Amino acid sequence: MDMGPVALAGASPPTGIEALLRWLWSFRTARVLVAVLVVALGVVLSKFLVRLLGRPVARRFDRQSVAQTVLGIIRVSTVIVATFAAGSIVGLGIGDIVLSVTVFSAVLGIVLAPIVGSIINGVFVLADNPYEIGDMIELEDGRRGFVDDITLRYTKIFTLENTFLVVPNSAMRERDVTNFSAEDERTRLSLPLLVTYEGDLEAARNIMERAARNCDGVIEGGPDIRIGSARYPAKPTCLIDAYADSGVRLSLRFWVRTPYKIPRIESTVRERIWTALEDADVEIAYPHQHLLFDEHSGTARVAVEDGSEPPSAPEDSGVTTRESIESDEDVGIDAADDGGGE
Repeated sequence: MDMGPVALAGASPPTGIEALLRWLWSFRTARVLVAVLVVALGVVLSKFLVRLLGRPVARRFDRQSVAQTVLGIIRVSTVIVATFAAGSIVGLGIGDIVLSVTVFSAVLGIVLAPIVGSIINGVFVLADNPYEIGDMIELEDGRRGFVDDITLRYTKIFTLENTFLVVPNSAMRERDVTNFSAEDERTRLSLPLLVTYEGDLEAARNIMERAARNCDGVIEGGPDIRIGSARYPAKPTCLIDAYADSGVRLSLRFWVRTPYKIPRIESTVRERIWTALEDADVEIAYPHQHLLFDEHSGTARVAVEDGSEPPSAPEDSGVTTRESIESDEDVGIDAADDGGGE
């Protein structure tokens, strides 16, 4: 038990400055107040160090996220040192503080396991550098935005819908992230179009290429764009992608200078294609089927839209139906077991 305050409670304060300080230091309340003051000074000192070392650290590290992380570590370390000093003032030794922190961390380890996992993943995010502050990224669910901040626990994304999206780093490392601003902001887009076999295929390709030219934000030409060891034409190019069941699938490929206005550019190009197809011998294909009955199909009795039944066709001749059919229930096919008309 601390008998100093009890013995001096009824005594008058000493007259000397040194003796007065010793007399005040004998009170536990005074030591606690000094400890609190030391912690407050540590917080103030941490902010001062961040301001003082901000520019040198930023010049030392090219990546803004790493520089901010280093400054955050300096701030936290300063506060921790001040806390240890305050603990020693109130009578806690270094060993007691370390033991208390160890026990406290062990108890909260299970509860704070997700946060610890995010911090570890944050270290990997900073080391792997899949994206940086200011980059435009797209998550696997289709949401796009700009990276606003990267910490050891989470990544903050400023979406194109003017909202903030905070994602733990553990989730960021487990999902696919598309970075539009990694090294080269130029992005290649592809617009598909399915046209009929009967139309003018060459005219369709020319229409699609002209639609992408003279469009704000689209690269109209110039030297080939290199990606790794491959080179791609910079001007808009329309290629035949596949011969599909209902038509020929074309693919328009063109480059945009920046990825910030991709939806607007795609909409503008589609609008130009739609307008140009009105005066061209090109028709957009859509899924459709023709039912053909010949001499091997037997007799086909079809109910048309007004509900009346057409006259029976001769058994020896084929019937080709070009009327629209409401549903499968409206179509009846009577055929002999051997497929012929008896």
